[in-house]
Amino acid sequence: MEIKIEGVASDMIANNINPSEPIHPGEMVKDEIEYRGISQKAFAAEIGIPASVLNEVLNGKRAISTEYALLFEAALGIEADLWLKLQSDYNKQIAKSDPGFMERLSRIRQIAAFM
Repeated sequence: MEIKIEGVASDMIANNINPSEPIHPGEMVKDEIEYRGISQKAFAAEIGIPASVLNEVLNGKRAISTEYALLFEAALGIEADLWLKLQSDYNKQIAKSDPGFMERLSRIRQIAAFM
């Protein structure tokens, strides 16, 4: 939801600013396990997934699914809902950065306005 303040450009309000380069939530998981001194291999073994799959998540090549979020919650004590929200926000930022998709949305909105 975009916040509006009279007299202030919407892109100058902190809550409306998107990072120029979206950050995949896997990078945050990677930071967390590194901070705790846990290797990727040990963490993957602990949560019962292949190390290669975990590596794909941590490097932004695979999304954090509900199952992965629940595994991360169990192992790290950080709520699954946070990981899922971060993934959803990331997905939305990626979609909004696609000019073709944004044009498609614009056309749909124009059509819907006349319905």
